[in-house]
Amino acid sequence: MGSLGIPDAACGRLVDFRSDTVTKPTDAMRAAMAIAEVDDDVQGGDPTITQLQNEIAHIMGKEAGLFVPSGTMGNLIAVLVHCDTRGSEVIMGTESHISVYEQGGVSTLGGVHPRTVPNNSDGTMDLSKLEAAIRYELDDHFPITRLICLENTQARCGGRCISAEYTDKVGELAKSYGLQLHIDGARIFNASVALGVAPERLVRAADTVSVCLSKGLGAPVGTVLVGSNEFIIKARRLRKALGGGMRQVGILGAAGLVALRDMVDRLAVDHANARLMAEGLNAVKGLRVDMSIVETNIVYAEVTTESALTPKEIVEAWKKYGVLTLTWGRTIRVVTHYHITEDDVRFALRFFDTISLQKNLECSVPSTQNDTKLAAQCC
Repeated sequence: MGSLGIPDAACGRLVDFRSDTVTKPTDAMRAAMAIAEVDDDVQGGDPTITQLQNEIAHIMGKEAGLFVPSGTMGNLIAVLVHCDTRGSEVIMGTESHISVYEQGGVSTLGGVHPRTVPNNSDGTMDLSKLEAAIRYELDDHFPITRLICLENTQARCGGRCISAEYTDKVGELAKSYGLQLHIDGARIFNASVALGVAPERLVRAADTVSVCLSKGLGAPVGTVLVGSNEFIIKARRLRKALGGGMRQVGILGAAGLVALRDMVDRLAVDHANARLMAEGLNAVKGLRVDMSIVETNIVYAEVTTESALTPKEIVEAWKKYGVLTLTWGRTIRVVTHYHITEDDVRFALRFFDTISLQKNLECSVPSTQNDTKLAAQCC
């Protein structure tokens, strides 16, 4: 029994909502990996990875693609190719993955200066502020802006979808100043499914896009960076310098091809489960979810002043019950993916039947009788 009276990993069940990065390859992926046709991709090309690169490039409406081990490497290569003079500048949102989670690699490895613009709650940046951030005159005091980066979906803003129309406007702004536009499309297929808009349309204004295969699509490894033929030639050289060139990488590419075939359309299930989770959490006194921003597979629940427990205490208690989540400031983040079923969501929500988050109650922990009742429900 846990310190709050919660059964440790209730009934031996463990449900992982920490991220869609925890997904495991499907049986179909493992079978395809076992029989994949491969060759040395550094020496001249692996047939399976070449097929994957071409398919992703076609889906995104670009000329060519390049497989890289991670989204972080894909974004880094894109920035370094576009900002190929040290001291160049890239504009990005304050909440963007490149700004927050990629160790400042564009500066450390490329000598590129990041200039951030505040993200709105919907993940966009005000176009007026974006334009004001551009430094294009030959002034000895300032770096020269070369690139604008967007993220779709915008993860730290709740998995919000960036519309094609907004992206078009950013693309027009970029071109008017002779800049390039890169999209971190780690969850671009989530945005496509949620909006009912083809991926190609969402990224039409972009010069380059990084497309992750190992989140909602469930492949074990990999991102495909797409753009023009000229861009990919330069990107391939940088990939080698960064240690991202691999040999018989078609084993991983085979899983990516299965992901494209089997996993895109079913993302709508993840979105529905996220909505169900959001509604359930929003009904708990001491938690608040802004339902208007729940668009894809990410849910942020704010822990309010009504709660007797901190976000970390709630997450720890939930873990003892058998549910894994993460905290971010005063919020709890829940991410759905293909391992999460509707029953998993309902199981996770039953936790709040066993514990009170409200202050000024005689007892904020569940009774043994409640624990027994819960065990009977979930076993």
